[in-house]
Amino acid sequence: MKTKKDLRIPYTWDERRPVYLEQFFYVPKVYDHGKWGETFAWQGKGPVHVEFCSGNGQWIGEQARKQPEVQWVAVEMMFERARQIWLKLHREGLKNLYVVCAEGLAFLQHYVPEKSVVEAYVNFPDPWPKRCHAKHRLIKPVFADALGRAMLPGGKLMLATDDVPYRDQMASVFGSAEGWKFVPAATENYGESFFATLWQTKGKTLHYLQYEH
Repeated sequence: MKTKKDLRIPYTWDERRPVYLEQFFYVPKVYDHGKWGETFAWQGKGPVHVEFCSGNGQWIGEQARKQPEVQWVAVEMMFERARQIWLKLHREGLKNLYVVCAEGLAFLQHYVPEKSVVEAYVNFPDPWPKRCHAKHRLIKPVFADALGRAMLPGGKLMLATDDVPYRDQMASVFGSAEGWKFVPAATENYGESFFATLWQTKGKTLHYLQYEH
């Protein structure tokens, strides 16, 4: 049985570099990204679906169990959360689930091959509600462009948030981004996540936006 001690970054600050270990890909936050030349374990095994802001992995773990033919990639910036997903996939034997501990935009720009993603999801990203912090939001034009490059023709993106200003920003960004078009979303069986449940118990409305590239 895997434990937290089984996943440690095996080098010092001065030696830092991207590394792939047992379904876990780690990208240093402060790093001069070059061109990643290796092939990931999920490539060539089936359609690739990527979730950004995966949290503790509840949502993507459920999807990986339901759709074993799909290669699911969980992208989470916080190491402790990413490690929690890694523990989940090993404990539950989810061979089609992989974890990326990285900032989402950097992962897209430097490590994801062109036209390799079938579906993408951004579930309840941090809204950075203060105006002075809004620049840190994941959803912005450069993200839309980078994700568009990574998507296969006809690929779909689902955005989920409880924050109305962020919902409006999402709609503005992808509504004006080249190659993206809004399509109606069916969310009845979308799946549960920690933040979806949390915001629903607090009486918040959940907003879903779907786009096709």
